[in-house]
Amino acid sequence: MQKQSDWKSKICRIVIEKLIGLNYNDEEENRPRLIDNIIDSYLEAFGAVCVEGPKWCGKTWTSSYHCKSEIMLGNPDGNFQNRQLAQMSPSLVLEGETPRLIDEWQEVPQLWDAVRYKVDQSGNKGQFILTGSATPNHKGILHSGAGRIAKLRMRPMSLFESGNSSGDISLKDICEGRIEPKISGEVDLRKLIDFIIRGGWPANQETTLKQAAYLPIQYIRAVLDDDVYRIDNVKRDKHKMELLLRSLARNEATTVTNKKLKNDIKEIDDEDIDVETVSAYLDVFQRLFLTDNQKPFEAKLRSSIRIKQAEKRHLSDPSLAAALLNATPEMLLNDLNTLGFLFEALCERDLKIYAESFDAELYHYQDYNNNEMDAVIAMPDGKWCGFEIKLGANQIDMAAENLIKIKNEIKASGGIAPDSLCVICGLSNAAYQRPDGVFVVPITALRN
Repeated sequence: MQKQSDWKSKICRIVIEKLIGLNYNDEEENRPRLIDNIIDSYLEAFGAVCVEGPKWCGKTWTSSYHCKSEIMLGNPDGNFQNRQLAQMSPSLVLEGETPRLIDEWQEVPQLWDAVRYKVDQSGNKGQFILTGSATPNHKGILHSGAGRIAKLRMRPMSLFESGNSSGDISLKDICEGRIEPKISGEVDLRKLIDFIIRGGWPANQETTLKQAAYLPIQYIRAVLDDDVYRIDNVKRDKHKMELLLRSLARNEATTVTNKKLKNDIKEIDDEDIDVETVSAYLDVFQRLFLTDNQKPFEAKLRSSIRIKQAEKRHLSDPSLAAALLNATPEMLLNDLNTLGFLFEALCERDLKIYAESFDAELYHYQDYNNNEMDAVIAMPDGKWCGFEIKLGANQIDMAAENLIKIKNEIKASGGIAPDSLCVICGLSNAAYQRPDGVFVVPITALRN
C-alpha cells in the first residue's frame, strides 16, 4: 500500500508541475510583480542579483523578464547536462548575453564564487540574475559576495498582484498619514477563505478552488520527499518534520517558542521530539523558504517599556497552513478562530510584500505590559506605524482602542510614538479615517 501511495503522490506532483508550466506559459509570464522595480534598481547598483524564495512563487518567470540569456540547471534534458556542465566548468555556463539568468543556482553552489569572480573581473553592473529556492550550506563557497551579489526575497503573490485587491489605498500613504476615503464594496467571507486556501501561487489564480487546494499539499510533499535531503544530503526524519510543520500550522501567526512546539507535538500527536531537533528542523525550513517569520519591533522607541523579542511564526503562504490543517471552506466557516489566524497571516504576507517595495520593513509589537500590535511598518526615515488585523467589521472599535492605548503608553514612557495607526479589516466595505485618527482599510483595497 505504501508503494502505491508513493506512486500516486509522484504522479500527482508531476501533473501539478506540468500544469504550473502551462499556466505560466499561457497566462502568468507577463503578470507584473512588485519586485520587478527592485530587481531593475539592484541590477543598476550591483554586478549580480540573487532572487530567493519558495518554489513555484514565480522567481524564474519574473527573472526571465529581466534577462537577455539564461541557463536552467534544473532542466532534465540530456540527463541534466546543464547541471553537469556547471559542475565541470562553472565559468563556461556564465557565458552569454547579460543580464544572464542562472536558474536554481544552489544545485551547483560553486557557481556563487564563479559569479562573484566574474563580476570582480569586469566591474560591470547587472551581469547576472541568480534564482534559488533553497539556501545551501557554505561548503564549497569561499566568499559571501557582499557588495557584488545583492539578495532579494521573493514571495508568493499579494492580493494586489493577483488582481484580488482593487489597490485603491496605498500602504505608503497610510504610513505617511493620508488616505482618500473610498467605498470598496462588500466582501464575502467565502471569498476571503478562497484567498487563503488558493494562496499567492501564480499557477493557482485561474483554477477552481478544488484544483487550487492540491498545489500546497503537493508543495509540502515535494519539500519533505526531495528538497529536505537535497539541500545538504543529510537524511532526516520525514515523519517528525511533518509533525513539526503541522504544529507550525496550528500556531500560525503566533509567537510560540520551540519548547511549546515540542509540547504541542507531544500533546496533539503523542510524539516525542527534543528541542534541539525542533531547532535544527526549523533551520532547514528557513533555508528552504518554507517559513517567513515576522521579527519583533526592537527597542527603537527610546521608551522605558520592555519589548519582547520573540518572532511571530509564519509559513511562507497561508495556503500551506490551511493544507497542513486539512482546512476546507466549510471547516473554516465553522471555526472562526482558526480562520482569524489564517486571515492575519494572509494580511501580514501582503503587508511585507507592499512594505518592501518602498524600502520599509514589517515587524510586530509585543511588550511586557501585555500590549500587542499585529503589525508594525518601520519606514526608512525612522518613522513607524502600528496595525491591527481583524476579520470582522464588528472588531474595528476594539482594535482602534487598543492601538490608541499602546500609542499613549509609549508616549507617556518617553518613547517615539507611531506616526499613524490602522486597522486592516476583512469584511469592511470602506476605507476611511475614524474621528480618533485611526485608519480603517479593507485588505481587498490595499496595495503598496
